[in-house]
Amino acid sequence: MSAPAVQQYTAPAGLLRRTFRRRQARIGAVLTLVVVLIALLGPVLGPLLTGYDIDDFAGRPFRADGAAGTDDLGRDVLTRFLAGGGPVLLYALAATAIGIVGGAVTGMLAGYSGGRLDSLIMRGGDVLLSFPQLVLALLAVAVLGSSGWLLVLVIGITHIPRVARVARQATLVVASQDYVLAARMYGVPRRRILTTEVLPNITGPLMVELGLRLTYSIGYVASLSFLGLGVQPPAADWGLQINENRIALIVTPWGVLLPVIAIAVLTVGTNMITDALAKESADTTGEVAA
Repeated sequence: MSAPAVQQYTAPAGLLRRTFRRRQARIGAVLTLVVVLIALLGPVLGPLLTGYDIDDFAGRPFRADGAAGTDDLGRDVLTRFLAGGGPVLLYALAATAIGIVGGAVTGMLAGYSGGRLDSLIMRGGDVLLSFPQLVLALLAVAVLGSSGWLLVLVIGITHIPRVARVARQATLVVASQDYVLAARMYGVPRRRILTTEVLPNITGPLMVELGLRLTYSIGYVASLSFLGLGVQPPAADWGLQINENRIALIVTPWGVLLPVIAIAVLTVGTNMITDALAKESADTTGEVAA
């Protein structure tokens, strides 16, 4: 026999729809969309607008004339800026996906199983949390060498214990509900209970964590690229571009200001969406409790 089809959750699509009724979320979406479009269309639009490819010599280094001047090697700043957003977004999204999936799975297992498995997972997470993410990234680079995808893996893994704590707490609440107890009474396998009963009911907290982890990932990826641990020259990357042009900030500021503004706008936009999502999720939870 199968468990009764009792659903107590709000679908993610419905939560998102209500979230974007908030003015804050709409403003955040516009800011985020602008930067995403720049990152996606920039590699194509850059050569069309400036007449230069990302590695073309456009004039003497740090020349202030033109659309945005030239960089430390005489390449066109605007062209490289338009082409440099892709790696930041791609790596940040990949790291966030690793953190959310890994954290959701381990958190649900810990919260639903309890006992030794719960203690083992959470204490392992505590060990990871004791190391700052930048320190782990530096250690990984020292041992395995510099690689963008290595940093994605490191950032994603360090997100897992933070997401797992949220998923575990939400799972503990859901696991005590009657519909989960009924499913267990009917002998429904644990995997099915977790995927069909628990997971849909913790999507609200997980979606809030998704926004938070994405915001942090953007900052970490850009910071590590600035330190020379991510995308390597001569590739175009916003974090790397800030590092390359910082010595001539007064002479040709756009080489630094353009990527800084883009990263800041993207971070603010995702933060506004996340805050609105958290408020809507809290309001929904309050209504259900009432």
